[in-house]
Amino acid sequence: MSSQPILRTARLVLRPFTMEDGPRVRELAGDQRIAETTLHIPHPYPDGAAEEWIAKHQEAFDAGRMAVFAVTLSETGELIGSIGLEIRRQHNHAEMGYWIGADYWGRGYCTEAARAVVDYAFDELGLVRVHAHYLARNPASGRVMQKLGMRHEGTLRSHVLKNGRYEDCEVYGLLREERVGGHP
Repeated sequence: MSSQPILRTARLVLRPFTMEDGPRVRELAGDQRIAETTLHIPHPYPDGAAEEWIAKHQEAFDAGRMAVFAVTLSETGELIGSIGLEIRRQHNHAEMGYWIGADYWGRGYCTEAARAVVDYAFDELGLVRVHAHYLARNPASGRVMQKLGMRHEGTLRSHVLKNGRYEDCEVYGLLREERVGGHP
């Protein structure tokens, strides 16, 4: 069993989730505004779902399939969101996904966390590509990707079914050598 690293930025600490985070995850992810803008978060958020999700993290990290971080404020330790990588070693790439509690939107936290995770993917994991997608009706998520220097790679029309409605997904990608302020 290996230990997932802790990543630090100017305002954030990205750390592994613990079972004690379950109630806070349920509180934040249970907000309908989060569920509406993410593919895999249901509303209402079921009891026990946060703990079940957290319980899978260490095994997935040990297997090299995922690295999921709790996004916390460095000054207070307050949990404000989640960011992670779904890693595909056979292709040396990962898909990044994230959500930040609605009360923390518009403050740059997501971009700050995503930049740290992209650096981790390239510098520590040795990946050559990080990609992400977002529901087309959530352009704020796309702005995070753009700030990272990710390139728009296409629109997947009616790609996913969310709450009985087909949604377009916008796809972005970044190669290690394209990184903003990048270290090739």
